[in-house]
Formats: sequence, C-alpha cells, structure tokens
Amino acid sequence: MTHDLALDPSLDDAALAAALVRNAGGLALRMRREGLSAERKTSVSDIVTAADKAAEAYVVAQLGRCRPDDGVFGEEGASVPSTSGRTWVIDPVDGTYNFFSGSRYWCSAIALRGEASTSETDPEVQLGAIYQPQEDKLWVGGDGTPSTLNGEPLAGPDDARLGLLGTATSIQPKWLEQPLSAMPWHNAAVKAASIRILGSGSCDLARVAEGEIGAWFQHSCPQWDWLPGKAIVRGAGGTTGTVVVNGLTWFAAGGTTAVGEILDALAEVQFA
Repeated sequence: MTHDLALDPSLDDAALAAALVRNAGGLALRMRREGLSAERKTSVSDIVTAADKAAEAYVVAQLGRCRPDDGVFGEEGASVPSTSGRTWVIDPVDGTYNFFSGSRYWCSAIALRGEASTSETDPEVQLGAIYQPQEDKLWVGGDGTPSTLNGEPLAGPDDARLGLLGTATSIQPKWLEQPLSAMPWHNAAVKAASIRILGSGSCDLARVAEGEIGAWFQHSCPQWDWLPGKAIVRGAGGTTGTVVVNGLTWFAAGGTTAVGEILDALAEVQFA
C-alpha cells in the first residue's frame, strides 16, 4: 500500500472506521477504472474482483497496525483472532455485481462488534461505517455514536406503517423458485407502498438510517452485509430485528412499526 494510505493508530474508533472505508472504497474505484476481471463464487451475480481482495487486504493491514489486539472477519477470507474481545467485520466492496457492471450503487463497509462467533446471525454491534465512493457519501454511527452522513446528523427512519413506505429488499432468482423463501418474502413485499431492489444491502441500510428509504428486509445476511448498516440504523434511532421462518433467518430495519409489520408478515408463512 502507498504510504499516504497509512492511518494514525491514535484515531478513535469512529474516525478509524471512516478512514478505512473511505480509503478502501477509493482504492476499489481506482482499480475499477484501470480495468477488472471477476471470478464467480456461488452464482452468476455472486462474484469477486481483484478490487474486493485488495481493499480487504488494505483494511486488514491497517487494523494490524492500528488495532493489533482486535480481531478481523472479512468477506473475502480475512480471519484474525481477537485478544481484546473486539472484532472488525469487513465488506470491502458491497454490491460487487453492481461494482463490476459499472453502477454507482456500491460501497465499502465495516463494523466493530464485541465477542461473538462468526456464525452468530445477529450479534450486538458497536459501530458501523459505510462509504459510497462515487457519491462521496460517508455514513458513520452506532452505539454511543449518533449516526451522521458526511458529518451531518441523520433524522432516522419515520415510524410509519409499512403500507406508506418505499421498502428496499433483495431476493435472488433461485430463492424465488422455492416456496419456503418466496412465499414469506411475497407476503411482506406486497404490504409495502413500493419495492426497491438496488443491489447493495449496506447502501440500502444507510439510506434507511437517513430516511430516504422507508424500510428494508432480506434473508440470510452474513455479518458483513448486516452489521455495518444495523449499527448506523440504530445510531439514527431506528429499529432492527430478525425472525427465523422455514429455516431461514430474515433481517429487517426501519422504524419500529414497519419492522414489526415486516417480521409479522414473514412469520405468517411458516410451514410445518
């Protein structure tokens, strides 16, 4: 990494998180402009690029310098055990299919959580940071850190009924083929005022925190797709929750009323 991307270990956690995602996102964008190839992971739309790997390697290296006792858990395979009881969860490029396709709707994201296993679905989270490079939007917030966008406080999501809200979600075609997932999703989706499928959960959740998107739900989110946005939504006064339906864990965020309605709608389609 170039010397100018080295970070100061004296930064507080929020400032460090902000600098990490800003630099990782900027690195990924520069690499995209220079040309990228992609490798398929689990499906045509689930890919990884050299930029994902380089951005994660940068974040891991800086955390090793700045927070050597903290653990690291990254989407692209980074795994460093914690001796402090704290772990940083990294998504170097969230919305990789968008990123590779030339869309602006992608981001770099990070969260700081306490002790939890990597398989735990919804651990407590202390802090999140999300940076969307091509919009130059930086969201930071969490427990004890009121959420901001580019330093300005967020109003948080409206506590309105789901039927009055535009709601972001995501479900892959293979899951729409399966009634165990498709039917609960449909039951929640039809109760919203409108539906948005935009391709980056962290970008969606950041916009829930600022009120641009009314609510959000999705199933089977790994920690790196959920915790940065969860922290920021909660730091803006919003609500998050989960429910297990037909063996799948569903995640929801927004105002208290909408989240309750989403989780109830999902749970109504529980097969025996």
